[in-house]
Amino acid sequence: MHKQAIRLTTFVRYRSIVNKHLIPVLGHILLQKLTPLKIQDLYTQKLNEGLVPKTVITIHGVLHKALDDAVRWNLVARNVSDAVSLPRLIRSEIQPLSREQAQKLLEVARGHRFEALLTVALVTGMRRGELLALRWQDIDLERRSLQVRRTVSLIHGHGYIETEPKTAKGRRKIVLPQPVVEVLKQHRAHQLEPRLKAGDGWHDHDLVFCNIYGDYLHPDRMVERFQQLLKEAGLPHLRFHDLRHSAATILLSMGVHAKVVQELLGHSNISMTMDIYSHVLPSLQKDAMDKWDDLF
Repeated sequence: MHKQAIRLTTFVRYRSIVNKHLIPVLGHILLQKLTPLKIQDLYTQKLNEGLVPKTVITIHGVLHKALDDAVRWNLVARNVSDAVSLPRLIRSEIQPLSREQAQKLLEVARGHRFEALLTVALVTGMRRGELLALRWQDIDLERRSLQVRRTVSLIHGHGYIETEPKTAKGRRKIVLPQPVVEVLKQHRAHQLEPRLKAGDGWHDHDLVFCNIYGDYLHPDRMVERFQQLLKEAGLPHLRFHDLRHSAATILLSMGVHAKVVQELLGHSNISMTMDIYSHVLPSLQKDAMDKWDDLF
């Protein structure tokens, strides 16, 4: 293939978001003709069309990886996307559950088919994709631990895609408290009923949290059930991801060291944990100063 004939489409890994937004605008451009200005114009155009900053940043990540490959193969001298300004990512306001609210949610979920899912989510802070990709082979109930090895996403037009966790720290071992082990044992026993009912229609993927046929739980259906349980518990509307934030803030408020919380959540470094949960720190500082009051 002649160097000058190589276009951006050669290097971009196709995903639905790329097909829709990136390829139609930049896919025809020769690698050597691609400039920071053309990329910047694309991002501006997409923001004006109503895309949120997070989506534009996702597009940038795919493009940046493609151009890194082109640089590594000596097809271009530099990655021109490095010179582009990205939109500011506005972090969603964290709405964690308090300890009392978390207990109330689990009380309402007792006996529900999602009891184990919500219990593990609240105690471990695992991401939704990590929970849905969890397999029984990843859990050692005797040693009270589980291994986070993969995550799954539902990609429009491609179905369920399993990948490695986002970072090396994402592959982690989590020690489980005994009550969670007991909930998981009950969940495994209850899983036999839909398995027998499905008969030959059961698809054995060894998934811990699956649908009535053994396949991946649909994220939207899972969120619907989650919202129903919140309503029954008299709790405010939350994103499922807020269970992860709840786990972190509850652990920090109980005095668990931030380094331990970082390892549980799979953050790449402790500064990320401290930045996200800085709102918890003032109350922790007050608790620390109250201890000085007791000493004096």
